[in-house]
Amino acid sequence: MRFEKPIPVEDILAMIGHPVQQKGNFAGPVTGINELHSVVRGDISFVDNEKYYNRMLQSEASVVLIDKADVECPDGKLLIVTEDPLQDYLSVVRHFVHFNPQQTSIHPTAVIGEGTVIQPLVFIGENVKIGRNCLIHSNVSIYANTVIGDNVIIHSNSTIGGDACYFQKRPDAWVKLESCGDTYIGNDVEVGCSCCIDKGVSGTTYIGDGCKFDNLVQVGHDTHIGKRVLLGAQSGIAGCTYVDDDCKIWAKACVNKDLYIAKNTVLYAFSAVNKNVTEENQTLFGIPAIDVQQKWKELVYTKNLSTLYADVAALKKELESRK
Repeated sequence: MRFEKPIPVEDILAMIGHPVQQKGNFAGPVTGINELHSVVRGDISFVDNEKYYNRMLQSEASVVLIDKADVECPDGKLLIVTEDPLQDYLSVVRHFVHFNPQQTSIHPTAVIGEGTVIQPLVFIGENVKIGRNCLIHSNVSIYANTVIGDNVIIHSNSTIGGDACYFQKRPDAWVKLESCGDTYIGNDVEVGCSCCIDKGVSGTTYIGDGCKFDNLVQVGHDTHIGKRVLLGAQSGIAGCTYVDDDCKIWAKACVNKDLYIAKNTVLYAFSAVNKNVTEENQTLFGIPAIDVQQKWKELVYTKNLSTLYADVAALKKELESRK
């Protein structure tokens, strides 16, 4: 999330609201707040997991909330050492992001382009921008700070820009990592009934031009869907994943978080991807998904296992009879 204007480090410390240890030579100002996967120079971020300490310290983040004091601070950074980096990060988020109850179905700040049709019972939140010649069917909810391009169709009961399902487990509860990102939908996109596209936790969930979604599709936070991607019914893309242009992901297929899916990948129905797909123009099938021709061979082998078992058992019996 970009701040409307740069914030002095002193103001960030005031938002945290308790004494902290500081290490480093970044003097500010702070220009945004982001998670590790989307930080740029000038951002404040946080880290509280051994797995990510080094990656965060080497990232573009200028200010890092961290719960480990015995680390070397890279040049050009400021480390804020605190017992609970996540809660202090959330204190900064809450200073800028508030839930504002809405008294009308279409917020007065919403901008709706010429020729766009808004059907009854649609909810449109604060600072939403919708382009020209769109059709938004009944019972669609479009949360605050969503941008929608031209010639977009969104079918009934879909939700655009809802909060991410992003929680940190604590001994006594789950702590919600509150969303301060937004959602972008390009031109000529069609979204089916009862789809859910979550806003970014700190960045943008992006749907490229020409994408087509069937019903009941889920797109997670901070995910980037390229141009002309087709998503079949009940398919799901987890958070922080990059699906490149012209992919086809068929019904009930899913892609795990933090992955890259190369251009023109085809993922057959009922398949699941759990690692990066770096080679373009592949067709994948299975759980975990592999090359479709290899998977068909595996299925044939599996189908013949019972016959193979019987043949081996008969051969074993014959060998034993010769002893």
